[in-house]
Amino acid sequence: MKRLVLKEKGKKLSGLCAGIAEYAGVDVTVVRLIALTTIIMTGVIPGLFVYLIASAITPKEGEV
Repeated sequence: MKRLVLKEKGKKLSGLCAGIAEYAGVDVTVVRLIALTTIIMTGVIPGLFVYLIASAITPKEGEV
């Protein structure tokens, strides 16, 4: 079964974008650009807050 996890390999901050990219089957650069655009468009503070919450509730690779 496919699960979303924080990836250790290829991570820049928490591994969330790398995990989403692997889960969705797309390039990690595309996911990072979408995340950055979303953070900028929604306001930096709310966007980063959502990113941090998502990183906190997503299990790390190997915990699953």
